Amino acid sequence: MPRSFLSQNDLSPTEVRRVFALTHTLKQSKLVPALQGQSLVMFFEKASTRTRLSFEIGMTQLGGHAVYLDRESSQLSRGESVPDTARVVSRYADIMMARVNEHATVQALADAASIPVINGLSDEEHPCQSMADLFTMLEHKGRVEGLTVAYVGDGNNNVTHSLMLGVTQLGGYMRVAAPPSLQPAERYVEVARANAAQWGGSVEVMTDPVRAVSGADVVYTDVWVSMGRETGREDRLLTLEPYRVDEKLVRHAADDYIFMHCLPAHIGEEVTGDVAYGPHSVIFDEAENRLHVQKALMAYLLGVSERVMR
Repeated sequence: MPRSFLSQNDLSPTEVRRVFALTHTLKQSKLVPALQGQSLVMFFEKASTRTRLSFEIGMTQLGGHAVYLDRESSQLSRGESVPDTARVVSRYADIMMARVNEHATVQALADAASIPVINGLSDEEHPCQSMADLFTMLEHKGRVEGLTVAYVGDGNNNVTHSLMLGVTQLGGYMRVAAPPSLQPAERYVEVARANAAQWGGSVEVMTDPVRAVSGADVVYTDVWVSMGRETGREDRLLTLEPYRVDEKLVRHAADDYIFMHCLPAHIGEEVTGDVAYGPHSVIFDEAENRLHVQKALMAYLLGVSERVMR
């Protein structure tokens, strides 16, 4: 079976560090034709800026070719099954990335495919984002182990889930502050706690944003209304109002904290402009690192790491 990447925990901490070593090498050189002659199929059910650009441009910089595919313009719109689509794509391409509505879809693609499948986002996880986040922390802080990462806002989303897993894999201390109705799914909290028990660090879920941010090395937030969750928008905004990341809140963080956001940001909702664009913000470094990490991830899954590192 090919090696796929559907969840942050699909890579071990040792493998995550190998991917990051590869990322560092690839970031130093724009063109490394390690995947010359190979093809990536990018399947989209959701709109995208960073995911599409990073994978398509990344594949070009690795010497390969990327093809865009969506449900409406493919035979899926006429009733072809997801497993049959995966089988057909496997006969043409070398690797596949899927940005989908439901996690079950990317799982079905991976189960039927004979090539690696990467989760470019699902309703449960966003592991490509968490990998870029962790690499950005390494660049700015030199480590993830021992860092306190505070996530504030809607805790029951894909970014929070993957970030909890990634931080605890690498020995960091994860705090999630969210309203009682929007806390992370318990199954992800349990996996994060198991990670922490094995590799150090901890995960805490709470309702108090000040407690979460106090002394934090990293302050992280995401949009309050994610794609596909627009129903009840006004009620959600009212519920999350006390969780806005502003200058008053980040005063409780460490003096040298960094601010992170997976973007796009809704300035004035989950974060104020003075924080998002302030001196502690690394949001555009984080966005750029999607490109470098995803190049490394594709190279790793396709088994060409040694060729890149030479």
